[in-house]
Order: sequence, then structure tokens, then C-alpha cells
Amino acid sequence: MSNELETIKFRLQEFAKERDWDQFHSPKNFSMALIVECAELVEHFQWLTDEQSKRLPADTLDEVSLEMADIMIYLVRLADKLDVDLLESVNRKIKLNAEKYPIEKSKGLAAKYNKL
Repeated sequence: MSNELETIKFRLQEFAKERDWDQFHSPKNFSMALIVECAELVEHFQWLTDEQSKRLPADTLDEVSLEMADIMIYLVRLADKLDVDLLESVNRKIKLNAEKYPIEKSKGLAAKYNKL
């Protein structure tokens, strides 16, 4: 795990410890909280066209960035509770995706790997 991500993990551990919130921080609760935060993120884009979604007003972009931060916070805490190295998992998943979506079969296509 990178030093910066490790620092965030420890800051979040301390934040929860100071508030005695660890008792509520189970993998089940974090996975559920992630769904809620993702829904809050999606809400900002609901009913926008593709073009509008690329040019958010500054105040909306700020709100979106905070929702993204909430998602990352819960994801980091979930990974911490399950002892998962997020960066290692991301790198592994990118490699797996490269195998499932070879350039020669997937370039320019939005099809799922089993439909290529």
C-alpha cells in the first residue's frame, strides 16, 4: 500500500477510535454504506445528458468530489477491516481485465468480455 493511502487508513482508524465508532464499523455495514454513498453520487448525474455530466457547475462538482471522498473513505475502511491491500487488488484487477479485454478484440467496443 502506498504511503499516502496508508496515512489515510491510519487517520481514519484514529478518527473512528476517538469517536468509539469501531463498534459499528463491520464489513457488512461498510458495504451497505458504500451503496448509499454511490447512490448519492449517482443522484448528481440523474437526468443529465452525457454532455452535461462532463461540464458540471462548480458547486455541483464540489458536491460530487465530496461524495467520491465518502466512497473512498468507506472503501479504505472496508479494506482495512478485511485486511485487503487495495492497491495490490487494483493492480491485479487491471491485469485480469487486460486478459479479459484484449485490445485486438475490445478496442472501441463497450461489449462485455463474454460477448467479444
